[in-house]
Amino acid sequence: MATEQGLKIAVIGGGSSYTPELVEGFILHYGGLPVRELWLVDIEPGLRKLNIVGNLAQRMVEKSGLPIEVHLTTDRRAAIEGADFVSTQMRVGMLDARARDESIPPKYGVIGQETTGPGGMMKALRTIPVLLDVCRDIEELAPDAWLLNFTNPAGMVTEAIHKYSKVKSIGLCNAPIGLIKQVSAKYGVAADRVYAEFVGLNHLHWVSRIDVNGEDKLDDMLADTGGYSAQNVPPREWNPEFLQSLRALPSYYLKYFYMTDAMLEEQLESLKQGQNRAEVVKRVEEELFELYNDPDLKEKPKQLEQRGGAFYSEAAVNLMRSLYNGTNDIQTLNVANRGILDFLPDDACIEVNCVVTRNGPLPLPLTKIPPMAKGLIHAVKTYEQLAIDAAVTGDRSLALQALAHHPLVPSVEAAIRMLDEMLEANKEFLPSFFPKEAAAAKDVN
Repeated sequence: MATEQGLKIAVIGGGSSYTPELVEGFILHYGGLPVRELWLVDIEPGLRKLNIVGNLAQRMVEKSGLPIEVHLTTDRRAAIEGADFVSTQMRVGMLDARARDESIPPKYGVIGQETTGPGGMMKALRTIPVLLDVCRDIEELAPDAWLLNFTNPAGMVTEAIHKYSKVKSIGLCNAPIGLIKQVSAKYGVAADRVYAEFVGLNHLHWVSRIDVNGEDKLDDMLADTGGYSAQNVPPREWNPEFLQSLRALPSYYLKYFYMTDAMLEEQLESLKQGQNRAEVVKRVEEELFELYNDPDLKEKPKQLEQRGGAFYSEAAVNLMRSLYNGTNDIQTLNVANRGILDFLPDDACIEVNCVVTRNGPLPLPLTKIPPMAKGLIHAVKTYEQLAIDAAVTGDRSLALQALAHHPLVPSVEAAIRMLDEMLEANKEFLPSFFPKEAAAAKDVN
């Protein structure tokens, strides 16, 4: 890995509003992660954002005085060739597709969310084929590279890569690092004095123990009914009796499962007012890109924290540093199960603590698995594996089975009608589901 001149890193989706945080991480940690070339890649429709973000990245690097070359391109293969790390932060269909994911399911009495439930499935169907195409380039042009995926739904995408490619891939999420930072701030200790054990899947995990300087703080954290939260999930508090009886701190995404009626009601009210999360993100991004376009701006602006994905890029830089240096530290990652959860298949992607070695992450055995969580984990994993295979094959029957067996979908009839509308709304991004239309479009072009 790497030459004496340093590392080459390719970022697929380089025009993302998160990119300045990633660049800041490369600058701050250059001593342990000597980046020589940073390639920011995007598609033609994202070229405006790529240029704005890329110019800010170049100003940030220039201010730092570090010998990092920043390249902006729509040529993915040039960026990937010879790369040591490939990081993915893409959104197929952009925010318009997210808006549909969030607005269609509520018509059928189902929560619309970009990574959970029907919306999450549509995002997976759009995304997995594109990322597998990226993987084919990596296999050819950078076979030794690590692919760090925090394109959502991260667990499903990472599992698809493991199953359908030879690329070395690890999935990332900002939720675990966000909790560690929250606990660190609450008790006034350094982050490395906090140990939290995560059990479950991406966006479906429970924290079964929290130790601070070796002292058990789980009861303290359970007493805070606000739990740990994020900008992209409504801040509804947990029922204190429920939290105490659960004996584990649930991810904020679990509100969609444990508070389904209240969360759906809140979403329906927002939609009545013409608002959904995609529209909020659009406004925040517009404000961010206005800031990024200021030629005098040479650092990551504070307003980026409002975007809802704080610490994603920090998690990515931490993982790159650990893989490059073989630090053997502990990070929470999306990796193949390999017997850690004995009620799931070995190839299932789970979200657990791992020791990060130079040769990759080694998942740690779990000390506590909340027994009441097992059924939900198993049900959602069944849905995920059906949806992954549907994404790869374009098989509508698999997509229907995935949707019908998701715990948030109330009936087969709702699943059928919802699937019809959502597939049709995403037709241009799902050529394997609409081969005749795809072939006709290809002929026209």
